[in-house]
Amino acid sequence: MPARGTDPPPSAATLRRLERASGAIATRAVARMDEDLPWFRAMPADQRSWVMLVAQAGIASLVEWCRNPGRPPRLTGEVFGAAPRDLVRAVPLKQTVDLVKLTVEVMDDHVESVAEPGDAVPLRMAVLQFSREVAFATAHVYASFAENRGAWDARLEALVVDALVRGERTEELPGRTAALGWAGTEPVTVLVGAAPPDGDAHAAVRRAARSSGGEVLVGVHAEQLVVVLGGAEDVAAAAARVAEEFGPGPVVLGPVVDRLSAAGGSAAAALAGLRAARAWPGAPRPVSADALLPERALDGDPLARAALSERVVLPLRGAGGEVLETVRAVLAGGGNLEASARALFVHPNTVRYRLKRAAELTGQVATDPRGAWTLHVALALADLDGGRSLWH
Repeated sequence: MPARGTDPPPSAATLRRLERASGAIATRAVARMDEDLPWFRAMPADQRSWVMLVAQAGIASLVEWCRNPGRPPRLTGEVFGAAPRDLVRAVPLKQTVDLVKLTVEVMDDHVESVAEPGDAVPLRMAVLQFSREVAFATAHVYASFAENRGAWDARLEALVVDALVRGERTEELPGRTAALGWAGTEPVTVLVGAAPPDGDAHAAVRRAARSSGGEVLVGVHAEQLVVVLGGAEDVAAAAARVAEEFGPGPVVLGPVVDRLSAAGGSAAAALAGLRAARAWPGAPRPVSADALLPERALDGDPLARAALSERVVLPLRGAGGEVLETVRAVLAGGGNLEASARALFVHPNTVRYRLKRAAELTGQVATDPRGAWTLHVALALADLDGGRSLWH
């Protein structure tokens, strides 16, 4: 920072008087803050005391600066080093500017009483120029804090996403997510897919999520982009918007859960779906992990196999032999209802009624290609499991 130029410095006697008066000036500055700034009155006592120390350090730095006109001021350490870093979190930049402004005004008010005869103008000019240096130092402190906080947040976010992907249940998760600004946002779901090849997608994903009214945690895990999406009113619409920011290939949406601590299950299902998605080349983007249950089961996912049994096989078996027999006949007949009716010796309307009942129970339509595939895989796996139980 450049020196003060040709302005004459205050005399040594004036600087000694200013140094002796620094405590009283700082006390008066804090009193003015208390009078003029309602938010300052509401601050805890420890933070108010730190502000007092910063004001005193600022006056001391002014004295030292005036005694050594050619020395660049080191205000970041000399002035703001008196306060802990927590104070930067507690006091926003705009409020800090108000504090500096009031302190400078109080110092200016004391110029006449502190300066030796003929020294008022040099001291006032020194205060004015010093306040400019303080403004630059303030901006530097907050810019450095923002940069460091951004790097810390990125590391913390990566730890949270990694813990969810690994299915870890850690007591630190609520505190870590709260530090990232995630405050009980629900519902929650997880999207996974390829990371974009052209660089960091974090900012684009955040914009996409917030445009849909949601919040996100973003991480890259083994070259896969993992997005934890929460708080969106329309989860499907928000997921579709966020999916646009992924790299080429499938994007899988995990099941919706009611809290972040349960997002590990959503992530596990989404990752299993991503591994199996290659078996469904025409899958929509994003595709839900539940829609990929057949492929996941064939890929060896025990959770998918159990889900097919619970959602498809058991309801069909519980509905009675006629419904299950009809579903098997329609699958074997390629969806031809008339042929299935002849094979079962019933009217086609009876077949339609039974298929409607099966669809109500399982959510799968036997005459729809995708529904037929899901039913076929679920029943085949159940038959294999039943065969194993006979042999063991």
